[in-house]
Amino acid sequence: MAVSLYDATVALYIRQTTGVQGILAKAKEHFENPDELMMTARLIDDMAPLAFQLASVHHHSINAVKACSSGLFTPPNIPLPETFADGEKLIADTLTELKAVTAEDMEAVQANDVAFKMTGLELDFTVPGFLLSFSMPNFQFHATTTYDVLRAKGLPLAKRDFMGGLDLKKS
Repeated sequence: MAVSLYDATVALYIRQTTGVQGILAKAKEHFENPDELMMTARLIDDMAPLAFQLASVHHHSINAVKACSSGLFTPPNIPLPETFADGEKLIADTLTELKAVTAEDMEAVQANDVAFKMTGLELDFTVPGFLLSFSMPNFQFHATTTYDVLRAKGLPLAKRDFMGGLDLKKS
């Protein structure tokens, strides 16, 4: 069986974003003041805080998928979540949007091109090249950093929390 672009990208975005959602649910129960985490929780002083990591999970998943149709991807232009509830809502909304994307939607844009543009830089990609070599690594970085920040702050997590649902063989 061949693996489709949808399977390699959107399905993985859904699985990992579900993992991030589960991690946030555990954090909400564990921390006395989860709102403080949004602005201050980071691995090291010069790293972006948890709010940025969550916004980037959103941006490098659903906004990347949308860029496959529009042909343009730019740095995020969305407000960072200010409260923990805002972060939870952003991730829940991301999942809702991702679940609305179909394999047919991805098949329809597979032959398109996408340009990443930011001040002084333009990178031209095919849709598969953009998703697999740019968007997916960025998404994985920010999902992993979300896990790492909360783990470093004392949230008891295991690798299984990060992974989300598994695609088990159906019998």
